[in-house]
Amino acid sequence: MSAFTLYPAIDMRNGKCVRLVQGNYDDETIYGDSPLEMASFFAGQGAEWIHLVDLDGAKAGKRINDRHVLEIAKTLDANIQVGGGIRSEKDIDYYLTNDVNRVILGSSAVSNPSFVKEMLKKYGKHIAIGLDARNGFVSTEGWLEDSHVKACDLGRELAHVGAEVFIFTDIANDGMLSGPNVESTIELAEATGKEVIASGGVSSLEDLETLAKNRDKGIAGAIVGKALYTNRFSVEEGLEKVKSI
Repeated sequence: MSAFTLYPAIDMRNGKCVRLVQGNYDDETIYGDSPLEMASFFAGQGAEWIHLVDLDGAKAGKRINDRHVLEIAKTLDANIQVGGGIRSEKDIDYYLTNDVNRVILGSSAVSNPSFVKEMLKKYGKHIAIGLDARNGFVSTEGWLEDSHVKACDLGRELAHVGAEVFIFTDIANDGMLSGPNVESTIELAEATGKEVIASGGVSSLEDLETLAKNRDKGIAGAIVGKALYTNRFSVEEGLEKVKSI
């Protein structure tokens, strides 16, 4: 059975570590002034991957908090994946040549599918496809726009042209500590035949356990944010839980 990876999340806005509720930029909580300090803390607890999101970049459609991303990537031994504001090959190359391990393409998968397909052929496993869905349909532009594209349909199409890793977020659950949408995550994994990282809603060690128990169905990991910031459990406790399964 494949390993299950825990991805502590750091969402960056105005250079600070924040969490939004359901992607609402008006519902923000600041949890720290230094993304590097937060990432170092998570890595110190054993995290092998750190998940970074440039929220300003996602909204503006260009890199904004990239200085913090590179600082983390160059300072820590942990693997780094980053999303938000990545719209061109120049953006992808910029991150991948500066110690970032994986970049996430989200909005462009809907708005510019030919570009995404070309990048998948060129960069392969170094690209993750972020599918953020509301009622099964993909949302774009920092969750500000809804599309008429079904997540499973788009995932299946991109898997055919080289996508190896997907990140699935159920927007209704994000930042709500209401539990992940396990059913939809498995559905995407089965539709694509690829690894899917669950994102949004993880609130407890039990949620992590539920996801990890479905790794044979394609759930390869979980991105955890608010539960860590509100001390529901630590990275260390989360890693112990998934390793015991």
